Amino acid sequence: MGWYLAYFVVYFAAMFGIGFYYFLKVKNADDYLIGGWNMGFWPIVGTVISTWCGASVFIGAVGLGFTVGASGYIRFSLASIIFTLILLLAFGKALRRQRLYTLADLFGSRFGVSVGIIPSLLSAVVYAIPTTAMQYLAMATIWTTCFGMDWNSALILSFVLVFSFTVLGGLPGTIITDALQAILIIVGIIILAVATINYAGGWGHVVANTPPEYLSPAGPYGFKEVMFFFLSVGPFYMVWQSSWQRIFAAKSESVSLSANTLGVIICAFIFICPAVIGIASRQFLPLDFNPDLIFSKVTYDMLPPYIGGLIYCALLAALVTGADSFILQGSSNLTHDFYRQLINPKATNKQLMFCSRLTVLIIALAALLVAFNFTGIIAIYQWALRLTATTIVLPFLATMLWRGVTKTGAMAGMLLGLVSTLLWPYLGISFDQTLFGFLFCAAGLFGGSLMSKHSPDEHIAAVLWENLPTATERQ
Repeated sequence: MGWYLAYFVVYFAAMFGIGFYYFLKVKNADDYLIGGWNMGFWPIVGTVISTWCGASVFIGAVGLGFTVGASGYIRFSLASIIFTLILLLAFGKALRRQRLYTLADLFGSRFGVSVGIIPSLLSAVVYAIPTTAMQYLAMATIWTTCFGMDWNSALILSFVLVFSFTVLGGLPGTIITDALQAILIIVGIIILAVATINYAGGWGHVVANTPPEYLSPAGPYGFKEVMFFFLSVGPFYMVWQSSWQRIFAAKSESVSLSANTLGVIICAFIFICPAVIGIASRQFLPLDFNPDLIFSKVTYDMLPPYIGGLIYCALLAALVTGADSFILQGSSNLTHDFYRQLINPKATNKQLMFCSRLTVLIIALAALLVAFNFTGIIAIYQWALRLTATTIVLPFLATMLWRGVTKTGAMAGMLLGLVSTLLWPYLGISFDQTLFGFLFCAAGLFGGSLMSKHSPDEHIAAVLWENLPTATERQ
């Protein structure tokens, strides 16, 4: 316990030192929420790696490797990589050129402020809150494993640590600490993967004693099931607010494209490690073991505390940076999309800073309430990704590529995608939920656009090739 405590004290002392520095340095809301559009190459690379490697990877992807084998990499990791690269390579420069704050800002600028409400609520409530809760849940497993804390106290401690750092440093503090933590995360996950393989008897022993279907890309349930999971996860990453924030935060278009792309490619290799850990763990853990606890279990049982403490710090680095990124995502939506755009367009910088930090508290507390009532990491994450994707992805693509999309079409598509996805569990049909939502979204988007005219508050543009009004013009 002494080694763990020493590592954690040093880690959080460094984190809060950086956070306090940026608390004193950051003086306006643009810097706090979007890094002043001025972050360099390596900080962006680091923050991409750190933000991606949160609970969904360290906890969820390890669990997928354990339960479905190698197909877990395709279902989750490869899906997120491919669709993020599509976002960066096809749309990244165009988005960076718009100097936006949030995803909802794109819809508000193109169709009028009211259209941005749905994506903003989805980003802040449906995604940011439950995914922050995931980080609390994963952190709580560390406190209970290492120090024997009861579950509720562990969740509260996780909330206090994450909220305190986030409210201090904002996005600049997050990006700088992310860049430093990226090295710790990479080293930690590689060490644990190697240790797990060795503990399981070596990779040859693992392959020889693992059922072939768990080493196959199709997995134990078949290729069709893998593809449905792939499509329920992947499209979301085209509209992931955290990726958009990193695109906007870079100091130039070239830095934005190159740094974000490199960070994602590095993650593609890092994500192999959780799958390997999960597969190898099948050799020595009961097959009915809780997948969400595998990471903490193998770290605590297999490694001496002076090494295990480093691995736990790597996990903490991933969880803290994931949580503060998701909280700031929700804060950006509430501060910019609601307060600045709808409630107080003439808000002073002091008012915006107060609102930013107040909404950080709101998102962090809401996530704590969710954490008290949920435990399945991948279940929470897949639900949030599916609902966001079926509501927003097709309207986003239409906004970027088609001048003919109208305000009515965009609203109809988002509403039908949202409602159909929510109603699917109660309809008793076997058709895939994600495809069901996409079909209704497409029907509303194209049908509504073809049967309506552009409204007076629209700025008609295919944003991939044409510019929207600047941030200053929109205020």
